[in-house]
Amino acid sequence: MSDAAPHHSPTEHELWKITLGELDEKMGVRILEESVERVVATMPVEGNRQSFGLLHGGASLAVGEAVGSWAAVIHASTMGKMAVGIDVSATHHRSAREGQVTITATPIHLGGTLTTHEVLITNEAGQRLCTLRITNLLRKHKH
Repeated sequence: MSDAAPHHSPTEHELWKITLGELDEKMGVRILEESVERVVATMPVEGNRQSFGLLHGGASLAVGEAVGSWAAVIHASTMGKMAVGIDVSATHHRSAREGQVTITATPIHLGGTLTTHEVLITNEAGQRLCTLRITNLLRKHKH
């Protein structure tokens, strides 16, 4: 990302750059793409399975919430704001036993006060494993 103002924002704020948290690192999350329009990450199934050998639903929620929140923070940064999650819901469609999953967050609504993102988790064959929706509240950045 450059220091120039993004083309979609009339303000002179620099886009926030994703930094992995401790849980993200433990889960093996890797960032592939980050912009206001789309955030894409991957995560291995191995190390994130429950006792029956399937991708843990909690791991799906944790990574989906992280990627959706990162997308909201990137948007918020165009206005010099921060984002805090206020609602997340998920539907599990199928599971995975191995390989890696791809997590993609795209905006449903990008407002000045609230954002809502759809987050899709897919397997290596492109099949949908989980659909999340996350809403974030945008607030003034407190230093």
